[in-house]
Amino acid sequence: MRWKCTCAYDGTDFEGWQKQPHGLTVQNQIERALSQIFSQPIQIQGSGRTDAGVHAKGQVFHCDANWQHPPEKLIRALHSILPKSIKIVDATAVSDDFHARYSVCGKRYVYRYYLGRAGPMEERYLWACRELPVDLDAMNTAAQRLIGTHDFTAFSASHRKDNDPNPTKTLHRLEVQQEGSQLTLTTEGSGYLYRMVRSLAGALYAVGRNRLSADDISSILASCQRSHRIVTAPACGLFLDQVFYPSAQK
Repeated sequence: MRWKCTCAYDGTDFEGWQKQPHGLTVQNQIERALSQIFSQPIQIQGSGRTDAGVHAKGQVFHCDANWQHPPEKLIRALHSILPKSIKIVDATAVSDDFHARYSVCGKRYVYRYYLGRAGPMEERYLWACRELPVDLDAMNTAAQRLIGTHDFTAFSASHRKDNDPNPTKTLHRLEVQQEGSQLTLTTEGSGYLYRMVRSLAGALYAVGRNRLSADDISSILASCQRSHRIVTAPACGLFLDQVFYPSAQK
């Protein structure tokens, strides 16, 4: 029996999502809890990896387990074992052809900035930047240059364990909104390269500070080469917000 589960987590104290032999990761914690519940080893497959310090509101994973009770009881059983920094949002029985990673058709990420000193209860969930105004119109003008299908090599970082062989991705949405001292970048796309969203967040922040222009962003994108001009934004501001699947596999 295959189960599709959605989870949320505070990534601050985790070494990322991906299982490690002796690491404190989200996948390690969930697999240990499931194995304890079923009294046998249970492995899960996630929709993708998140780095150390990155958070999630809608990470998806699947597992195969013979659970003969309502899904709410499975969620309660997991919550009795998991740390409070991980929450199982829902659990649904699905067909065997569903795969949390390979069935994905898109993802939405959110990145949060704060202009100035953030409150102590929020510091771990955003990038506290200098308390200076940003040019929001310029940021969104530059963001428009990145929407569409492109080779995003210039906005990625090499990673030997997660080397995506296809650097061409499609962004359907990339926009920045401001409310008071908080900026929120929202992006939706077919997929993302290693540290691509954090690179986009850093690049657009540089545009907002007039360190880069929209033309610079276009040139860097067209170069297909990583540039020292692109700064990777801190992990603490990034959230995996939602993973999308074809309607037949939801």
